[in-house]
Amino acid sequence: MIPTRTLSRFIRAEERKFPHSTGELSDLIVSISLGVKIISQLVATAGFKGLHGYTGKANIHGEDRHSLDEEADEILVELLGSSGHFGLLVSEERNSVVATDTSASGSGKYVIAFDPLDGSSNIGSNIPTGTIFCIFRRGSTRGSASTDDFLQSGSAIVAAGYSVYGAKTSFVYSAGDGVHGFTLDPAIGEFVLTDERITVPEKGNIFSINEGNTCWWDSKVKKYIDDLKASNLNSKTPYTGRYVGSLVADFDRTLRKGGIFLYPADAKRPNGRLRLLYECMPLAFIIEQSGGSAINGSSRVLDIVPKDIHEKCALITGSKLEVLDYQRVVHP
Repeated sequence: MIPTRTLSRFIRAEERKFPHSTGELSDLIVSISLGVKIISQLVATAGFKGLHGYTGKANIHGEDRHSLDEEADEILVELLGSSGHFGLLVSEERNSVVATDTSASGSGKYVIAFDPLDGSSNIGSNIPTGTIFCIFRRGSTRGSASTDDFLQSGSAIVAAGYSVYGAKTSFVYSAGDGVHGFTLDPAIGEFVLTDERITVPEKGNIFSINEGNTCWWDSKVKKYIDDLKASNLNSKTPYTGRYVGSLVADFDRTLRKGGIFLYPADAKRPNGRLRLLYECMPLAFIIEQSGGSAINGSSRVLDIVPKDIHEKCALITGSKLEVLDYQRVVHP
């Protein structure tokens, strides 16, 4: 039996719920999913195509760039820039915004920020990687798009999502009406609906954090993690520790199984390590749409207004009760 609930069919069906919809946002999400399919194939065949190595260049954050980082970036910029719907693009791999064919005319209704290949440092180790994105409506449709169109709070996001390239290729997105998950069926080359309206458990028993950074943590963060690892029947601990080191993989597990993912600010990274605009905000949008929470420590991530397109941020996200407990211990 041929699956009928493919991503494109599902999105079109959702679109019909809104009689004034123009279909542009639907086109954009389908375009992103095409890019994900191409990147998935690149990741799967990188070993014998010689794409595992470094380029010898660094990105805006001073991190070494992999060949696949550049390939994934080029794919998304080409696909999305030619769609006719985006005014500007922001990529982790580029120092400044990327102008599109519609930038000068002002006809593009949206701007998009994305991390083309999250977790690329794991390339060659068969550890999952992924793509993260979020879409904003332009602040004004008059004149050409500008960097200011990205400097909106996460509450203004109209759609966000991520993919995971692992044992399967998945595509998870939300356009503000729940979170939906799809799996790529290689037999037909289509994403098929496998998880409609994903809901994160209110409480879990898994924590995910890089304990290699313990020496830089605040004492309250140490206490919180120590409490999770201590034996206490009343608080149902110890928790199970799980940390892949690939943001999309750790987040995807947290979304589906509950618990908490943490990358807090510390003495070495006082502003956090993750990128606010194209990592923290889209994942915060997804987790809140699924019933969970996302904070930077004391504040809701989606309330933060970026001051810079490459601004960094701490991220604590997952089940509501775990995030509330973290706030109680670390930011009373």
